[in-house]
Formats: sequence, C-alpha cells, structure tokens
Amino acid sequence: MVAHNLGYPRIGSYRELKKASESYWAGKISHDDLLEAGQRIRRDNWLTQQQAGIELIPCNDFSFYDQMLDWSLTVDAIPERFRPLAETLPATELDLYFAMARGYQKDGLDLIAMEMTKWFDTNYHYIVPEFRKNQSFSLRSEKLFAEFDEAKAVLGAIPKPVLPGPVTYLLLGKEKEAGFHRLELLDRLLPVYEQILSRLQKQGAEWIQLDEPGLVLNADEREQVAYATAYRFLRERFPKLKFLVASYFECFGENLPLAVQLPVDALHIDLVRCPNQLDDLLKTDFVHRKTVLSLGVVDGRNVWINDLNRSLGLIQKATAALGENRVWVAPSCSLLHTPCDLDAETTTSGLTPGIKQWLAFAKQKLAEVIKLVTIAAQPTSDQAQSWLCENETRLTARRQSALINRPEVQNRVRQLTDRDTYRNSAFAQRQALQHQRLTLPLFPTTTIGSFPQTEDVRINRAKFRKGEKTLAQYEAFIQKETEKAIRWQEGIGLDVLVHGEFERNDMVEYFGELLGGFAFSQNGWVQSYGSRCVKPPIIYGDIYRPKAMTVRWAEYAQSLTQKPVKGMLTGPVTILQWSFVRDDQSRRDTCLQIALAIRDEVVDLEKAGIGIIQIDEPALREGLPLRRENRPAYLDWAVKAFRVSASGVRDETQIHTHMCYSEFNDIIQPIADLDADVITIETSRSQMELLDAFGQFNYPNEIGPGVYDIHSPRVPTSAEMVALLNKAADVLPVRNLWVNPDCGLKTRHWLETEQALKNMVQAAQTARHQVVENV
Repeated sequence: MVAHNLGYPRIGSYRELKKASESYWAGKISHDDLLEAGQRIRRDNWLTQQQAGIELIPCNDFSFYDQMLDWSLTVDAIPERFRPLAETLPATELDLYFAMARGYQKDGLDLIAMEMTKWFDTNYHYIVPEFRKNQSFSLRSEKLFAEFDEAKAVLGAIPKPVLPGPVTYLLLGKEKEAGFHRLELLDRLLPVYEQILSRLQKQGAEWIQLDEPGLVLNADEREQVAYATAYRFLRERFPKLKFLVASYFECFGENLPLAVQLPVDALHIDLVRCPNQLDDLLKTDFVHRKTVLSLGVVDGRNVWINDLNRSLGLIQKATAALGENRVWVAPSCSLLHTPCDLDAETTTSGLTPGIKQWLAFAKQKLAEVIKLVTIAAQPTSDQAQSWLCENETRLTARRQSALINRPEVQNRVRQLTDRDTYRNSAFAQRQALQHQRLTLPLFPTTTIGSFPQTEDVRINRAKFRKGEKTLAQYEAFIQKETEKAIRWQEGIGLDVLVHGEFERNDMVEYFGELLGGFAFSQNGWVQSYGSRCVKPPIIYGDIYRPKAMTVRWAEYAQSLTQKPVKGMLTGPVTILQWSFVRDDQSRRDTCLQIALAIRDEVVDLEKAGIGIIQIDEPALREGLPLRRENRPAYLDWAVKAFRVSASGVRDETQIHTHMCYSEFNDIIQPIADLDADVITIETSRSQMELLDAFGQFNYPNEIGPGVYDIHSPRVPTSAEMVALLNKAADVLPVRNLWVNPDCGLKTRHWLETEQALKNMVQAAQTARHQVVENV
C-alpha cells in the first residue's frame, strides 16, 4: 500500500513566496532572488514530505502565480495581445508570465490581464486559458523539466510530475471568438503532451499524475469522448509510463463508467467529498482490472483531524475487494487549500489548546496518511492501537466540548419563518422610495468598500495587536485615515462613499473575530490567487453576535459628510465559504446562524442612520455544488440565508451586494431571488461579457458592472471605461446602472487607485452627458 500526495502548499509556512513575489514586482529584489526563494520553498516542501514518509512525492505543483497559467505558458497558449511582449521583453519569461496574470502598462504597451475565476468550488482563483479557432500549441517553457531534475536531486528518488489533464485544461478555458468549441483543439494539444511526456520519460519519470477534476462535472457525450480519446492517445504512445488520473471535489456521477475504463495505471477518487462512490466503483468491472485505486481519505480542504477509524473502514473495504497492492492512500486533493503547518501556531496564537488538538494542517495531514497506511498494514500493533486511542480521545473531546453548543442560537434558526426572508415591498416600490431619499444622478459612482491598506495602516494595526499602541491611540489613527478617505472621495466627486475599512484585516477574518464560535490561527495562511493569501477563520461552534461590529465606524464616517456612506458587511454565504467550516453539523444550519448575526448588524446600521448597506456575497457562486443535481438544495438555503440577513430593514434602506470572478449564466434566477436593490459584479476582464446573462434574463434590479480590474496595477483610461459603460447600456436600462471598480481596493497602491477612480468618475460624467445628448 503506497502513501502519496497530490500537491503541497506553495506559499511557504510564513508566506515567503508572497513576500518575494511582491518585492520582485516592486523592484526591490532581483529575478535571481525570486528564483532562489522559489527554490527554497520547493526544497523544504519536498523534504517535509519525504521525512513524513510519503513515497510518491509530487513535483511541478509549485507555481509563482497559478498552475493553469504555468500550463498555458508551457504549451504556448499565450493570448495574441501578449505576443509583442513575448518578443520584446528584455528580461525573462517570468516577466511575460506575470504580465499575463496582472496586466502590463509600460514600454508603450497597455495589455489587459487574462481573466481569473474560481477553481471549482474553492476560494482559489485560476487564470483562465484563452483559446481561438486557429489556436496552435507548442512546447515553450522548461519549468516542468527543470523542477523534475531539481526534485530528483533533492530527494535522491524519482518524483511524480503533476500535470493538468488535457481535457480539464481545455474545459476550464474560454473561447475568445465564436464558431468553435475549445474541445476541438484537443487534437492539436495532445502532440504537445506527447512531446512533454517523452522528455519526462527520458529524464527518468516513472509515474505521471494527470489532474482531471473535470471528470466530476456533468459531462455531455462530446466531453466523454474527449476523455476517452485523450487517454487512448497517451496510452498508445507511452505503454511503459505509469499514469495516475486524479479527480477530486465530488463524485464521478454519470462519468463513473468512463473513469473506470480509462487506460491508466491508477485512479484517484475523493472519498471525503463523496464517500459513497467507493461502493459504486466496486460494483463495476474495475474490480477485475489491474488499475490501482488511490483513496483520498484525508481531507485536503479542511483543517479537522481525520477520523482514523472511519478512514480505515474505507481502506479495508477497498483492500478486501482489490487487494493491498492495488490500494494507495492520499489526501482527497492537493493540500494547496490548507495551511502549511500547525506546529507554526505558538502559545500566543488565537488557538486554545482545546481547539488546537482538533486540527491538522498540511504537514499534519501527511502524518495522518502515513498513520492510515501503517495501521492498515498492522492493525493490532501497539503503535496502531496507540494512534487509534489518541485519535478517538480527541474526537470525543470535541463532540462533548461545552465550547460548541449554544441552544439559544440553534433555537433561533429553528424558529425562522418565511416572513423573515422578505422585504416589506417589491423592488419597484422600494426603488422609488430609495431614489427619493438618495437623489443620486444617472450612473451613480461608488467603490466596492475597501481602500488601500498602506504600510502605515498595517504597522499601526500590528502595534496595536502587540500592545505597543493603546486602543485610544489606534482608534484615533483609524479616525484620521477614515476622514482622509471621506474627504478625498468628496474631492473627486464620488456619489456614494465608503469609510475605507482601515480597521479591518480581512473581509471575513474581521467579522469572525467579532462573532462567537470562531477561532483564529496565527500562520494559517492559504493562497487565494497570486501573492494574495488569506487566513480563514475556523468555525468550531454555534455562531452569535455578542455586540455591534461595524456601527461605530459607519456612523462616524457618515457624520463627516452629507453624501451617503455605505455600511459594509460580508454576507453569510461568503463568511461560510471562506472559513474552515465545522463538519459536525450541516452547512445550511451554520450559514443560517451567520445570517441571523448579520441581520442583527444590518438592523443596527439602519437605526444608526445608514441608508445604504452592502452585504457582500462574492462566494455565492463558489459554493454551488459541482453536480447539477445537487444545486437546487444549496441555492435554496444560500438564497434564504442572504435574504434573512437583508430583510429586517425598511423599504427606504437600499441593500447592495457584491459578487466577483464568477460565471453567472447558470444561477441568474437565484441571483435575482436574492432581491438585493443593487448588485455590483466583476466584468472588466471579460469586457462586459458577463452582463449578457443579466440582459437576456431582464434582470429587474439595479446593477454596477465593474469598469476596471483591481487585481491588476494597470490604470485604465476614462475612454476605456466609457466604452465598457456603453456596452452595459446596450443590454441593461440606463436608470439601473451604477459605476464602480470590479472589487475592493485593499490590495492596490494609492497612486494607481487615485488615478483610476478619477478616470472612473470622469467616465460616469461622460456617460451622463451622452444620455442627455441622445434624449
């Protein structure tokens, strides 16, 4: 029985990759310094896995930004707009790579970054491959081959290269012109895979991991044929290479017969997300084949310790049917989605010993894999029995802990009625009252909420947390920053202002720190995209609001201006999705507990005189089950949770929500069912393509399509934003359009933010004049 791993976090235990990348972008370190930082992280990761006892250790799971972007560069799927840069860059391929991810605006070039969206139902963002009808592919990057040799030298053993599977790579891309389907490019892509695998084989590779998580999605006949074609092609050309096809995050569904018949040497399945699929698989002719079955029994998406007895039951069931030689053990998916090391949590961490003993981060999950393999081989040994006893003691302590259960919170969820999910009046009536109250112009301008978190802001927050500043001193600093932000927004002519969120560390972490039922790590960082890392809260118990969370700062900001200031909240679904969620009750119940806490805050903001309240739900689409048949149940409680949070206010109070980096076509009705008065969405990277769904649906409420991409340092011109607004006005009523960036501005610098927002205000003014001229 082999212990292996699908992938390891690449940011470093203390976010070394983030710091190195951002220093490189700022010109503070050299290209060689950045490469050296990456090399150190890879070496540490490989040795950590080897020392844990992992036998097949992955390589090429490291990335300076995103694994899908890596692959687009590897197979030369570079968008045409970046070709001039590829030909003229004086520096390195890495600069081209970062330009594709972040945009490029210098040397006479002005290039828009590639689109970014969520990786399946995770909070990780990938760079979307772009394809054209005449797309060609070729081998361009040497990264994969260099890292294979590097890993082999470090480990003194043969690593397992990890490659995006050819079909999933194409399916997760996007056609950039009409008249073809991206799967038609498979015949052009497969020869490049042949070239890549031939090189790896010559370098000594034995096992190749091909990630095909697309296999868990509902597949039509064309997609199923593509999988069969791709793996028949690879098997015929490489009869001696061993292929592991890894799929995760869900069940195979109707793709199960296809998956078990693929001509590969090993198949990985996720038994955390879908434990029942083991029984389904063992009923097929897979039992009579020679294919190895890799069991993903250690949760690669959450932080709770493994229930060893439960996992052993699955392992024993598989070995009874297949034999020990055909069963491998692994995490359910790449450990990219978990923090690096629980040992980095010191005694000063926010994790009490009672909670910490219930947790396992990436390094600890490797140990769990090894324990399961060892116990399965020698279940009656003293070591096995000791591990099982310790594990059961921790699980029992968690189940019985007084920290977890609050009957009054559970009762409040049970007592919810339909009346708690509806505003007093329909949108049309609310809209008239809100327009009368707010008196905003056409194309009203606003931002999504946060302003740049400068070094000064971060230093003051750190000093306060360390006790080097008193609460009074810290709050005086926040007041000063808030007033500066209000005055600056007034000065450039924004219509609806925000307080800037200088008191907040993160849009979820901030609220988790103020709600009961949450715990926090010190170094529990995970990658969201590029250098952006988040430290998800850990929901361990029932959730409640001890006191008001945002009213003080919203009320203060509103006192500084006659213009409306938005109250800024994170919605219940997003707080749920972007936390490590307890696994001992339904996600629905946890989400409704959060919704009631947010509802209390919304009501208090209204009482404080705040007329516009934004409840951000960027993760609503992210939480959508990957299988279509499971979506209605999720959408029912997710929409209900938002409406519970938003429905306690009068008609005159305008409720906003925000969503970003999501495809909306398949959930446009549930988005309308949210009944938010205004929704702001990301649309600039797609050049307003996402608005088509809203236009075709005749979306009834107001909408703010983002007119510039905040995930890029590039500053768009006013004319460019006007063009986007004109596109929006072609599909939606002008009276319902707002003007705003794609997302919050926390991660940007003030210089680029100031110029971009001034251009945005100018664009709105131009759009208003165009409407007047056309009347």
